[in-house]
Amino acid sequence: MVGTLFDEPGGFDRDRFAATLGRLAAERIYIGTSSWKYEGWIGQIYSRAHYLSRGRFSRKRFEAECLREYAQVFPIVCGDFAFYQFPAPEYWRRLFQQVPPEFRFAFKVPEPVTGSDNPTFLDAEVLRTLFLRPLWPHHEQTALLIFEFTALPPEPRKTFLEKLNPFLEALPPQYRYAVEIRNPDLLTPDYFRCLRNHGVAHVYNAWSRMPELGEQIAIPESATADFAVCRALLRRGRDYQAAVNRFSPYTEIRDPNPEARQAMRMLIGRARDKREMAFLFVNNRLEGNAPLTILSMVEP
Repeated sequence: MVGTLFDEPGGFDRDRFAATLGRLAAERIYIGTSSWKYEGWIGQIYSRAHYLSRGRFSRKRFEAECLREYAQVFPIVCGDFAFYQFPAPEYWRRLFQQVPPEFRFAFKVPEPVTGSDNPTFLDAEVLRTLFLRPLWPHHEQTALLIFEFTALPPEPRKTFLEKLNPFLEALPPQYRYAVEIRNPDLLTPDYFRCLRNHGVAHVYNAWSRMPELGEQIAIPESATADFAVCRALLRRGRDYQAAVNRFSPYTEIRDPNPEARQAMRMLIGRARDKREMAFLFVNNRLEGNAPLTILSMVEP
């Protein structure tokens, strides 16, 4: 599907889309996007009239309030913003006030804990004190915490599993966790065994230097928890900035990726067969417009 149907009469039906996602969520299959503040979705997920100030579109109002409208369509979102900060309790309170009780969040854990060049790399006490404790009042709506490890240099890779194992062991059991790696050579039996021992999911991630989603799913040891997690971020071989340049402002699909779509359908089917939870997040930079990518996955 190339182009957008949202603004065409008789085209995309937002209410029908929301109902489909709601039915999947009732099966514990949660599908959403990576972040939500995209003006390119106005006329699709968002209604311009909701964000007018004195008759003009207000970007400030849009960014402050659009999560409410997002939550009318999607059951979950991945809060990528958390990768860059330790949010204060007041920030969490304002965020969760914008969504209904049934809405769920996934959050990327702050980079000071997952960046190998930081002194607090894989420091469980820092994570508990600065991130999990302020988040605790909202833990029931926090479906998932994701540890994203950007490409590790050679030396940190050598000791990664040695440090990861005790770190995962020290995590509070009240949260659900997943690990996303960006080094293909770490996709080893020892890595998957480490995650499985702690009930932590491997994130099937579509990324420029990672194996295709279907290849990761096909690894027998890759299902390491009683839930599945997928983040469809980039086409293999395309870097982040190239995707931004090609797809902004994310109003339409410009480069369909049928292989990634089919892989996510496989995960949905597998979750249904096993009656397990699944969390799938799609980024605009995979094809150009995350809502339309998701539509292609869930509509016959």
